[in-house]
Amino acid sequence: MITTVLAFLFTLGVLVVVHEYGHYRVAVACGVKVLRFSVGFGRVLWRRQRSPGATEFVVCALPLGGYVRMLDEREGEVDPQEQHRAFNRKSLWARSAIVAAGPLANLMLAVLLYAAAHWIGVQEPQAVLGAPVAGSPADRAGLRAGDWVRAIAPDGGDWHDVSSLPDLGWHLTQAALHQQTVQLQVSDRDGSHQRLLTLDLSGLSPAQVDSGLARTIGLSGAYSAPVLGAIKPGGAAAAAGLRQGDRVRSIDGVAVPDATVLRERIRADLRSGRPVPQQWSVERDGRLLQLAVTPRPFHDGRALVGRIDAYVGQPPALVTVRQGPLEGLQQGAVRTWEISSLTVKMLGRMIVGQASLKNLSGPLTIADYAGQSVHQGLADYLGFLALVSVSLGVINLMPLPMLDGGHLMYYIFEAVARRPVSDLWLARLQRGGIVVLLTMMSVALFNDVTRLLGLH
Repeated sequence: MITTVLAFLFTLGVLVVVHEYGHYRVAVACGVKVLRFSVGFGRVLWRRQRSPGATEFVVCALPLGGYVRMLDEREGEVDPQEQHRAFNRKSLWARSAIVAAGPLANLMLAVLLYAAAHWIGVQEPQAVLGAPVAGSPADRAGLRAGDWVRAIAPDGGDWHDVSSLPDLGWHLTQAALHQQTVQLQVSDRDGSHQRLLTLDLSGLSPAQVDSGLARTIGLSGAYSAPVLGAIKPGGAAAAAGLRQGDRVRSIDGVAVPDATVLRERIRADLRSGRPVPQQWSVERDGRLLQLAVTPRPFHDGRALVGRIDAYVGQPPALVTVRQGPLEGLQQGAVRTWEISSLTVKMLGRMIVGQASLKNLSGPLTIADYAGQSVHQGLADYLGFLALVSVSLGVINLMPLPMLDGGHLMYYIFEAVARRPVSDLWLARLQRGGIVVLLTMMSVALFNDVTRLLGLH
């Protein structure tokens, strides 16, 4: 819990400082006087100012954001000798550059973070697939448990090597967004018996491109061998004579290709409320054994399912994805652009109702993921930090009042109409922007709570 909180505060602090520093640095370069650089809101905890006329740097008690306050005649009287340093006196292009600098700083940070993660090397599951969901697009394409996806080509385009399972998921997300059919180059787990498969994603709707996309396509995750781990003494597995290291070959005469299928067979719905004996064929020390296993009934929410009181499956094979200096930097720029593009498309589809609002995440989800990524290693945390930095940059560029993109929208109007937006319309737009932002924050917080309660 403490790690999660500290990781969240550090994440927020880094992103806010970089964002506000972008505004600050360009403002100073354009000759604007910066009065205060604040990290957080509320009561001041720390303050530094080199001289009475210099910028005041502060850290405040509420760390949910920050701001840069500049000299501006619209916010109070300005000494005539300093009017030339007021923000409102600067050219349209200078004001636009200052406003845009914050989000652009977040996007530039994401490039460097993604590059650093690739330089360090990220441990990711190998693109070896578990058994596909029956009747799913993956099942119809001919994918089977243990298939290793080596390369992918969208709609007959260029082939891209698949470095890991997350990399495959990224390519499939892009293809699903464009409702494409993709070609897959697949082999066995040992790299032999290569073959080409066609995965048709053209039938998916944009609304299905969400956190459950992999399941919709029919991918159950990384391949995990149907091998038993630790056995709980006195449990159903121990009573049946099962041992750690046993490999399950079949249940009731039906082959068990991986741990996902094994779990599904164990958890088979027990609507009758009575334990159902199963005949297991188990490989142990090179010998096949026939054992009668009776999973015990267990209430999982409203469903009554079976359990055997044993760890099922082995950890998936991992691969280290590492790149050189220039290649990593290039990949960082490409990934930042792709994530930005995907974020814009998803936001647009949520606005028009083509994608679920469940895709919005708030501070609780960010904090949870921050803590998880810290435990997974530095490269994973850097990748997470980059993802949040991209999201912050893109969202701030949205044309909503109260955001940087809203101010840029005003400046576009000023450039076209050759006059600024009237005070009356500014007030109306500000009120409307507050309503939209509060609504988005409420939906994001609701999604956070439902995710944490397991209701999503």
